[in-house]
Amino acid sequence: MSDLPNPTFSLSSIALPPKLLLRQAAPALRAGDAVRPVVSPQRSATPGIEVCWARHQDEVRQAQRLRYQVFATEMGARLGGKIPGHDIDLFDDYCEHLLVRDEASREVIGTYRVLTPTQALRVGSTYSDLEFDLTRLRSLRSRMVELGRSCVHADHRHGGVILALWGALAQFMARNQLDTMIGCASIPMQHMGAPSGHAAASIWRQLKDRHLADIDWHVLPRLALPIEQLDDSLAIEPPALIKGYLRLGAKVLGAPAWDPDFNSADLPMMMRIGDLPARYRKHFLTVAT
Repeated sequence: MSDLPNPTFSLSSIALPPKLLLRQAAPALRAGDAVRPVVSPQRSATPGIEVCWARHQDEVRQAQRLRYQVFATEMGARLGGKIPGHDIDLFDDYCEHLLVRDEASREVIGTYRVLTPTQALRVGSTYSDLEFDLTRLRSLRSRMVELGRSCVHADHRHGGVILALWGALAQFMARNQLDTMIGCASIPMQHMGAPSGHAAASIWRQLKDRHLADIDWHVLPRLALPIEQLDDSLAIEPPALIKGYLRLGAKVLGAPAWDPDFNSADLPMMMRIGDLPARYRKHFLTVAT
């Protein structure tokens, strides 16, 4: 097994009981800080699954295989990469990888990758920078992480897996004194059986009226989905993950970009810890005293 490089931030100690977490609250971290955590898998509140951070390259490969299965085999994305059957790009080596496992089979059934501010400086950008001009977010970058490559195995798409991922992410943010999450939320071009692109245009029309961020945070797509050429009048629901983000208080930062490799329209989204509704803040962030 090949160990991963030391992460820039200490990983969320999701296996520790709340009182121990409180006693070990981390001080403010500086660029270049490197802490190798000892993080054991944590059993989720949902029976049969556990959540952990990848500790070595073999575990990252498991996440990359799941990503390939979902994005390429299931959704038809055109993915390159040096290892067949794996979704790999240049950001992976700079990210922390969050995993949900099925306790019985030990297979990875859900994953996110997290790019911290210092690691974004090291790689030179975020993935979202490749799809959008993020100039207006520059004041947020020192406390902003990027979430990406979110996926769940087709046999396990229930709320428990997503809640386990979100709970670990919230603890990671709180422990490392980070307050903003961004990412590209994808809408497949054939979403809900609608003709290519029309579903994404219709979802954008709905969301810009109710969930658009303040103009100070608007971003511009580098390769815009041609909204004006599409039918945006369809009554169609957003993908479940986007609806989940919106329930958590996330905002849309602008019009979608078109990602031809993933055959999807990508919405730029931002979620700030301070905007979490009270019930989710209590669920994810309450620490016993």
